[in-house]
Amino acid sequence: MQARRLCEAGAGYVTIHASYAGVWDMHANGNNLNMQDGMDAVGYSFDHAVAALIEDCEARGLSDKIMLVCCGEMGRTPKLNKRGGRDHWAKLAPLMIYGGGFDGSRVIGQSDRMDGEPVTDAFNPRHLISTILRSVIDPGQLLLLPNVPKAVTELLEHPPITGLG
Repeated sequence: MQARRLCEAGAGYVTIHASYAGVWDMHANGNNLNMQDGMDAVGYSFDHAVAALIEDCEARGLSDKIMLVCCGEMGRTPKLNKRGGRDHWAKLAPLMIYGGGFDGSRVIGQSDRMDGEPVTDAFNPRHLISTILRSVIDPGQLLLLPNVPKAVTELLEHPPITGLG
């Protein structure tokens, strides 16, 4: 697995992108595939690649040293549109974190029964960035220079995703 080998060779950050140009936009609007064709184009290969990387990391004892983050920039509508696609939906978005020293697996957060609204604490991108930062560094051990931008200090002060162990 190339991603794992890059990490073992010292790459601090590896991005993997699907070759299908539309990726996860499955609006069924003429510019994007519908849900069925879209999942055929990227869904199954994504599932296979993620499972293979996790199995590879587990077999080599790398789950504490490699963090896999799978997320999108936003969620998709809970219901199919009239064309058989899904549109953008910012109220909920998928996120999966593997490894990085976190133990076990769990589901954090819950949506309403229509999968449209969060019913537990909602997390945002700052929570994710804080979680990733805290898996790499201890913010309490940092010595920041006087002119560090406020946005950086705010990220370091923002709480991580609660419930990860």
